[in-house]
Amino acid sequence: MGRGDGMGRIVSPDDADDTGTGILHVDMDAFYASVAVLDDPTLKGKPIIIGAPEGRSVVSSASYEARRFGVRSAMPVSQALRLCPQAIVVSPRFERYTTVSAQVMEIFRSFTPLVEPLSIDEAFLDVRGARRLWGTPGAIARQVRSRVLTETGLVCSIGVAATKHVAKMASTISKPDGLLIVAAADTLDFLGPRPVRAMWGVGPKAAESLEARGIRTIADIREAPREVLERALGRAGGERVWHLSRGLDAREVTTTHVEKSVGHEETFHEDIADPAVLRAELRRLSDRVGARLRRHGWEAATVSIKIRYADFTTITRSQTLEAASAVSQRIGDVAHELFDAVDHRQPVRLIGVRAEKLQPAGGDAMALWDDDEEWKKLDGAMDDATARFGTSAVTRAALLGRGRAITAVPMNPAPRTFE
Repeated sequence: MGRGDGMGRIVSPDDADDTGTGILHVDMDAFYASVAVLDDPTLKGKPIIIGAPEGRSVVSSASYEARRFGVRSAMPVSQALRLCPQAIVVSPRFERYTTVSAQVMEIFRSFTPLVEPLSIDEAFLDVRGARRLWGTPGAIARQVRSRVLTETGLVCSIGVAATKHVAKMASTISKPDGLLIVAAADTLDFLGPRPVRAMWGVGPKAAESLEARGIRTIADIREAPREVLERALGRAGGERVWHLSRGLDAREVTTTHVEKSVGHEETFHEDIADPAVLRAELRRLSDRVGARLRRHGWEAATVSIKIRYADFTTITRSQTLEAASAVSQRIGDVAHELFDAVDHRQPVRLIGVRAEKLQPAGGDAMALWDDDEEWKKLDGAMDDATARFGTSAVTRAALLGRGRAITAVPMNPAPRTFE
């Protein structure tokens, strides 16, 4: 869910110049909330919050009517209801979202095979090779919007530009239900006055670092010496924004998806202060992460943990492994090391484990010996039992009895994947 509330949107006129463009970024507007309205038309025009109505759930999405009260994704539902007491809380229906998403993506692919989904509700389209069949990029964008509305009943916003970065920014600015075309020759003028926070990939911390040096707009980035950008963002980050500020983005639309990380996390109904209970939860989550890696043929080079304390302060810690692994024991051991190195004075409301920097399994197959051989045999036995009897059929003896101490808030019924 984007942070915009639809105020100050900019859209293109019907005769907008699309010379030199060819990349579309299509973003469904308030997707989860819009699907809820599609299924229950009485919700139309009302502030809607998608999340569990009870417990300590967080906001998965919200309608634009709710966003104008300050409701944002990842905000506790209780806080969202304080900001917008009249909001209607609707439980998420992830299977339904997946079905509608597949329908939308199929519409995109009917215009071009070069479709790169970014998430369940947005994608890049490269339409440079589709002009002879469908017309100019601007014309294609209008047809996409029309067909999505006709065939699904949902609205989307589209940015049309010469690069992925500018197309993504344009779709955000045009939301909701808008179309913004940035001709190649207009790219620098379009980017210049935008705040650095509007750049795709520049997060709050990076923006703060730039702003602390008086760099507030993309035009300011262009004027800043490269060494200043590198001091603010590091060498790679400084180089990246230097290029993007000039409209230079060599990234192509790619149709193959490489999973970047896999993780699981739990939010507790009551804050947990007992380190032993939290360590047991980390072990359980590590087992789930390891099983998922093995199921998809991946190994992780890095393991990270996420901890959110009772005051909502959130920290992450990561560690690179000596060799990439999908062994649950190894992942859990590293998670414990990371956990033991942080402050435990505050109770914890959320904890998670993530495997990062994934690579195909078997990269170290030529090693002379394998320290994890016995653990791999155990993982194999657990994977077989899970495949035959379900995920609750087998567990570690160390985890028995811990389930009574932990009650988790149900979030997404599917495993959490961080990308």
